[in-house]
Amino acid sequence: MLNVRELEAFRAFIECGSVTLAADRLGRTQPQVGRLLTSLEETVGFRLFDRVGKRLHATQEGWRFYEEVDRVIRELESLTRSAGQIRSGASDHLRVLVAPHVTNALVSRALVLVQQKLPALTAEVASRVRLDIETWITREQFDVGVCVLPIDNPSIVVEPFLHTRAVIVMSEGHPLAAQDVVSLDDILDLPLVSTHSRSLLRQQLERMFREERRKPNIRYETTNGLVACELAAQGLGVALADPFIAISSGTSNLVIRAFAEDVPLEYGFLFPLGKTPSKAASVFTDAVRETVLERVKQLSLPQDAFTLI
Repeated sequence: MLNVRELEAFRAFIECGSVTLAADRLGRTQPQVGRLLTSLEETVGFRLFDRVGKRLHATQEGWRFYEEVDRVIRELESLTRSAGQIRSGASDHLRVLVAPHVTNALVSRALVLVQQKLPALTAEVASRVRLDIETWITREQFDVGVCVLPIDNPSIVVEPFLHTRAVIVMSEGHPLAAQDVVSLDDILDLPLVSTHSRSLLRQQLERMFREERRKPNIRYETTNGLVACELAAQGLGVALADPFIAISSGTSNLVIRAFAEDVPLEYGFLFPLGKTPSKAASVFTDAVRETVLERVKQLSLPQDAFTLI
């Protein structure tokens, strides 16, 4: 059976980059950490390290193993915190699973509102890329998730709470900034900034252009919507964006305009199947809805662009 101290030594080594620094983090000596790493390698039965002179370098198998080790240790740390809270009688602990952009757009402010109602609140916020969140759902312990839908996983309950639609973003100096509403015809020949090909908005963008028998002039491609907004604000092109990403990006010189085409976006809460939401989770979901209303007031968009469920 794997030894927790060996796993902790392995994670510390990977994250610190050396046995010396790992020993400092763990409050152990270098020989002690070295023995723990050697013992772990013997236990798992495959090479975790390449030995180059006196230095250790993680193998590809070692890096793959580290991802699982990190997850398990974080879950153990979470269990330890939960045990302490149960022991002390504290109940206002919340574990939130969220896509990165949603943290800045909705979750951070919502947690402030929850803190005002539940002063003893403690929380863990796990930020996961939207495309990977379905995998993490089955691997992490959480009380409530917030994500753009669809999410299809039999181990969770999905509760939609917001319907909205995509907007067009650009720099203040862009000619389209003078318009209240931007049409598809307006952007057919323009340089575009877009998220990657697997993203929901990119797929919608390409669908609209296909229907017009045109190919989008994508000049810049990014890994996420926040970067797309930043590039658009610099005048590098216009971008199709989630309105909450746009408003939460904090990018100066960014102009947000309504898009004439209906590109629907739906947000939902995710709950573990078979688990009654805690008081903290219920207060949190109410706070997210309240935050949505605050954010909407910051956007000069038609009222029907946002529908809370």
